[in-house]
Amino acid sequence: MSQRLIYLDNNATTPCDPRVVDAMLPWFYENPGNAASRNHPFGWKAEEAVDYAREQVAQLIDVDPKEVIFTSGATESDNLALKGVYEMYARKGNHIITVKTEHKAVLDTCNRIEKMGGEVTYLDVNREGLIDLQALENAIKPTTIMVAVMWANNETGVIQPMKEIGEICAKHGVLFFSDATQAVGKIPVHPREMGVHLMAFTAHKMYGPKGVGALYVSRKNPRVKVTAQMDGGGHERGMRSGTLNVPSIVGFGKAAEIAQKEMAQDAERVAALRDRLEQGLLQLEETYVNGSREHRMPHVANISFKHVEGEGLMMTFNQEIAVSSGSACTSASLEPSYVLVALGLGDDLAHSSIRFSLGRFTTQEDVDYTIEALKKGVNHMRDLSPIWEMYKEGVDLENVKWQEH
Repeated sequence: MSQRLIYLDNNATTPCDPRVVDAMLPWFYENPGNAASRNHPFGWKAEEAVDYAREQVAQLIDVDPKEVIFTSGATESDNLALKGVYEMYARKGNHIITVKTEHKAVLDTCNRIEKMGGEVTYLDVNREGLIDLQALENAIKPTTIMVAVMWANNETGVIQPMKEIGEICAKHGVLFFSDATQAVGKIPVHPREMGVHLMAFTAHKMYGPKGVGALYVSRKNPRVKVTAQMDGGGHERGMRSGTLNVPSIVGFGKAAEIAQKEMAQDAERVAALRDRLEQGLLQLEETYVNGSREHRMPHVANISFKHVEGEGLMMTFNQEIAVSSGSACTSASLEPSYVLVALGLGDDLAHSSIRFSLGRFTTQEDVDYTIEALKKGVNHMRDLSPIWEMYKEGVDLENVKWQEH
């Protein structure tokens, strides 16, 4: 009997939808043109395909196609938005405000900006994973050029109060940038409506191919400019040089079109499965959902199993069920997730968290199987754990003095 494999790590990446693959195939061989080749039909055809994909992507987020800049993915989009604005608006100021729970692509870019002479304020979040709007407003000063707040968190799925943040930015004349990688294609994301001026997202989190993303850059009210971070032939209106990845851009467009049509029913179905998963797992004692349960994505559950080491728990079923502890980009490190630490979780809970991210191809059987495997794994780990035994006996573990050998 072949081993059952269940994929519940859709926040790391999603499988490519077969309809997306079908749309991409002709652009590898039958239509090999470079979209920048203006002097023969192959080039014109490729350019048309890119223009059409740009329209599909723009429609999904309800913006002008000219406001969509294609990149290699959300990490590049984050870099282009942050460094590009920092350089372009240097005469206005050098201060950026962001949040401690942002993705590493934003935090590390902010770190680089600090080395370049910029000033960055990192806002705290509350136990729910949400920022304090008053603290945001208080942090704005005359030199502030940008506020960078992610739409939905990659580890907890928590959605920030985007409209209110947009209003604060508008009131103070500050640009608002959002990394919306985890939200676009899964819930309605309309940056203009929320007062977002720049927004990063990518195809591979919404059933498109890896290696292609986009940056939305507002063209009016306000017209935003960014300094290019990649120099060359002046592609993408001079903001991002480099030969366009036509097959993947076509796939991105198709993924956007499918998301627009099917998002509402997908979200409803996946939310029901996510709730089923949580109800099943919360029957275990000392089990907690991390982050706001009210303001979050429909497909994500981040759960801590007290006094069970997350990495160890994953070993009990790791060959069968794909989940993550911490975010994929940093999962090689054994530090507890910085996102959960920012939420105020102690080590006992931060180290014991598992992120379940469901998707379009997740079934009820997958969920039921996962519940049983997790229960078995948690109980097995706790049976072996002297710390769990002490905890059950009422020992106050906070004040235990551990002897070093």
